[in-house]
Amino acid sequence: MLTKGFITQLCVALLTTMAFAQGTPAPPQAATEGQDVNQLAKQTQNPVGDIISLPFQFNFNTGGGLADETYFNLNFQPVIPIHLSHSVTLISRTIVPFNSFPGPSATRFTGVGDIQQQLFFTPAKPGKIIWGIGPVFSFPTATAEPAKSGTWAAGGGAVVLAMPGPWVIGALVSQFSPLTDANGPPRTNLLTFQYFINYNFGKGWALGTAPLMTANWDATGNDRWTVPIGMSISRTLVFNKQPMSLGFQYYRNLQRPDSAPSSQLKFVLALIFPTKPQGK
Repeated sequence: MLTKGFITQLCVALLTTMAFAQGTPAPPQAATEGQDVNQLAKQTQNPVGDIISLPFQFNFNTGGGLADETYFNLNFQPVIPIHLSHSVTLISRTIVPFNSFPGPSATRFTGVGDIQQQLFFTPAKPGKIIWGIGPVFSFPTATAEPAKSGTWAAGGGAVVLAMPGPWVIGALVSQFSPLTDANGPPRTNLLTFQYFINYNFGKGWALGTAPLMTANWDATGNDRWTVPIGMSISRTLVFNKQPMSLGFQYYRNLQRPDSAPSSQLKFVLALIFPTKPQGK
């Protein structure tokens, strides 16, 4: 079982790493390769940015319906731009979840969750208002028993944002509707809405919030909505010529299903691969 002490140790480890990174300048070569970390940070905060990103998101969920137990979720979320033409770019965003749920008598259910695929068509040369729109899919790939839905789902998604000065402000919405279902309830009939506000205050550091709100349309009453609130701090840097981003986030659910956790602690490590020199 993942204990609160273990989670605390991870918090300390990440903060120590971020502090070390702040005091460790990038190699001189990195500065000549167009790696402006402030511009790079804003690019990573843009869901449809022209940049390859390989984020690993470690989520520790506890409290509420879980009481003192911890539900652990690791999301691998590769983002890959595909240049279809001089005017259109397709952004592929995939979410591959690995879950570990608490079970009876100190047992755990561990395995892959349902994989989601998001595709956004966006202008290759965006203006002041950046946008993307396209289909979304959910596949019944879960192997951990509590995560099995048996649902093939599809729908649409859209993102809109602006990046004035040091700010990155926008929102992303998706609706997954069931096409076929093998297991019966629970099905994947899900609305996700995420607004994001980031302020970049130099040297790759950013403070922000990006709560992921969800609505399960097959549920009723208090079990339908999950509405979190919280904050994040992140640092984008170049280490041994490799651009990356480190982040720490905490969210608490103002509204949630009775069986859902009340709080979530997130650690994010993202490897970044710019497709072209930043700022050019």
